Amino acid sequence: MKRYIFVTPEGFTESPNGKAIDNLQVIGFANGETETDAIKTLLMENEWIWDSGFNVAEFVGYEIK
Repeated sequence: MKRYIFVTPEGFTESPNGKAIDNLQVIGFANGETETDAIKTLLMENEWIWDSGFNVAEFVGYEIK
């Protein structure tokens, strides 16, 4: 089984001095035979993703080793 990290360009990070920084937000990690399987697992195990208003179509998955 493969492991994936999922990120999104939605949202922002705030620097220690209070400035907004545009970057990718880490949504989470999940295992699956394919990226599609892994994102399904991620969403089933993390209901907060839907509750937070993220657009899942914006997620980018990267296989990690």
